[in-house]
Amino acid sequence: MAAFFGIDPGLASTGIALVEGEAMTVNHYSYGTVRTDPGNSVAQRLNHIFDEISEILTRFRPDAMIVEDVFFLPRYPKSGITLGRVTGVIMLAGQRAGIPVNEIAVREVKQILTGNGNAGKKQLEASVRDRLDHPEPIKPSHASDALALALTGLYRANIKTASFLNAGLD
Repeated sequence: MAAFFGIDPGLASTGIALVEGEAMTVNHYSYGTVRTDPGNSVAQRLNHIFDEISEILTRFRPDAMIVEDVFFLPRYPKSGITLGRVTGVIMLAGQRAGIPVNEIAVREVKQILTGNGNAGKKQLEASVRDRLDHPEPIKPSHASDALALALTGLYRANIKTASFLNAGLD
């Protein structure tokens, strides 16, 4: 059984999720958020995120981390810079823990889970719920996005293994 740790970076709230499974079957999942105090400095908030992620990685030792790739909207360049800082400390935590870190664009996650790279947040959350047979809405949305990333990691690993095992059998 493999474990994938999905992370949706954010300074105020970073979505986190752990998915364990084999092939396309999820055996266990959990999710939540790492929240920071807006009254603290950016450096303090980044340190808090780093510490929390590091502790989770040490405790659960997932096979890989799947982090949403940094993007920004031209109208809000500062938010892209902040997101880059958060992603940097998350990737550093993974590197220090010896966990492989993979970045995936949100459009790719949406394409894999909904069949539409332009799907909205509600459509993605509904697809995650459906795949996990989770009856209630998954909140907050950062946690749902982290679950989507972790599921994508599980599905990608299955595809790579199947491709490797079937190589040369045609």
